[in-house]
Amino acid sequence: MRRPQLRSTFARAVVPVLVGIGFFVVVGLLLWGVAALTSRNRDDTTANLAPAFQEMGNAQWVADHIVDGGPIILQDLIGSDRNIVLDHTAASGFQIYLAHPADRDATCQIEQVRRTRQFTDCDGRTLAPEDLALPPVGVRPIINNDGSLTLDLTADTPAAGAATPPPAGTSGG
Repeated sequence: MRRPQLRSTFARAVVPVLVGIGFFVVVGLLLWGVAALTSRNRDDTTANLAPAFQEMGNAQWVADHIVDGGPIILQDLIGSDRNIVLDHTAASGFQIYLAHPADRDATCQIEQVRRTRQFTDCDGRTLAPEDLALPPVGVRPIINNDGSLTLDLTADTPAAGAATPPPAGTSGG
């Protein structure tokens, strides 16, 4: 039995194109479905799309890099409100700060003065790393047993019903 064949030139030209378009529509819908399942709510989105831990490599190499070029600014992978600065000094070791001044919100971005430990904020002020905002409790650098540096980017969540203390340097009321 012979397979059916397209007889007209028009059908032989259009049918393969329509089949190709249909294929890409199906693939697009499948990808959209996977993305919709992956990011169905805000809490899951952060956990699924951004890592909770950032591997930085050998801690000594990172410390030397910071001594030579100044603190490292790491961009937020989800938005622009959690950019962080990784600093290292001999006295206090590795320290993480948010990439905005302590007395401003995240909309006041900082810019590093090249190859120094200084930053310029949105108002043109010169800041040291210690003048930057502290990250949420729980966000911290970890030096592993093998000498590698890992940044824990997960903030501690307060226990249900527990009162959240005000951030350091603020007063209630």
